[in-house]
Amino acid sequence: QEQLAESGGGVVQAGGSLRLSCAVSKGNYNRDCMAWFRQAPGKEREGVAAIYTEGGGKYIADSVKGRFTISEDNAKTTVYLQMNNLKREDTAMYYCAAGCHGMGTRSPLFLTWGQGTQVTVSA
Repeated sequence: QEQLAESGGGVVQAGGSLRLSCAVSKGNYNRDCMAWFRQAPGKEREGVAAIYTEGGGKYIADSVKGRFTISEDNAKTTVYLQMNNLKREDTAMYYCAAGCHGMGTRSPLFLTWGQGTQVTVSA
């Protein structure tokens, strides 16, 4: 059974940093794209970052560009989201996903995702 397990969330002051990790278990799921998305109460799901297996390209949303970085380890067992200079508007539940489509649109699609990790940025 495919499993994605996020960790690293927490409460941080504005301007601080967090690194989220996603442990990727072996499973039969789409690995063409590994992504992070977030969702805050009352807001639409937002695709934050993605890394593509084919060509190694990356996507970073404009809202976090210059502050967030996505990466994965050489064994491709862990996907990271480094978040620097956090802002209050970054407060959300963050999810790791396998298989993504439509990053940068209002309705990105993800095939499989984990339970999420909460990020709260205080003033």
